[in-house]
Amino acid sequence: MKQVTIQGIAGCFHETAARRFFRDETIEVIPCENFERLFDRLAADPSLLGIAAIENTIAGSLLPNHELLRRSRLNIIGEEKIRISHTLCALPGQRIGEITEVRSHPIALMQCGDFLKRLPQARIVERDDTAGSAREIAEGRLPHTAAICGADAAAMYGLEVLAEAIETNRHNFTRFLVLADRDRPQPADPGIDKASFLFTLPHTQGSLSKVLTVLSFYDLNLTKIQSLPIIGREWEYRFYVDVTFGDYTRYRQAVEAVRPLTSDFAILGEYRQCADPAL
Repeated sequence: MKQVTIQGIAGCFHETAARRFFRDETIEVIPCENFERLFDRLAADPSLLGIAAIENTIAGSLLPNHELLRRSRLNIIGEEKIRISHTLCALPGQRIGEITEVRSHPIALMQCGDFLKRLPQARIVERDDTAGSAREIAEGRLPHTAAICGADAAAMYGLEVLAEAIETNRHNFTRFLVLADRDRPQPADPGIDKASFLFTLPHTQGSLSKVLTVLSFYDLNLTKIQSLPIIGREWEYRFYVDVTFGDYTRYRQAVEAVRPLTSDFAILGEYRQCADPAL
């Protein structure tokens, strides 16, 4: 049985992503309280797999996770995308008009801002985790208190859903990376059509343009580019790039053509891209 580490507790969106990616397998989920702990667990035990969010269509990139990935010995072996749909839930028998406190993660609260305006009587309380908020209410038997979390968490902790799909923007998706130790053998996959890599560039005119021109020449589709400053090297940046491709050989040719134009080039993973989930 595969063991998969996640950020958050049982019922969180990371667990949903893990179970969807490994939908045809039985897995054991190992919760971690934060991403730093998740990467530490993976470093300490190369037999583990991991799931880590990397970007959200509303909140943007999770920049600290890019750096955690760079410093690790992990390889991206897959990705999963899920639509983030929030519910308002409370102890059975509660009604929305009786709710005087709403708990959730700050990002979830932000994503449900329009709905929360309809609850002026409710105090908003930030917590570390969406599913954790639901568990607190269930274990403490807290009346007049609601959590914003996913439907899976509400069901897991026996809470009643008072309102569904309360997010302001339905186009709310999170992309998760599936991670494994670099030395962990992976089965051959002829369906590989996506890659993530990073590199640094000199602070010279046209350096990034040259790289992008090469990628275009070899028919690679640039799906993401994220820059982060390099601490201690003023005005120099590290670039994280995702590309998709239809021809693996052309992709490898592009990689070899780009290497001489960059410094510290590293492939973070080659894997099969995940289709966007339906609304």
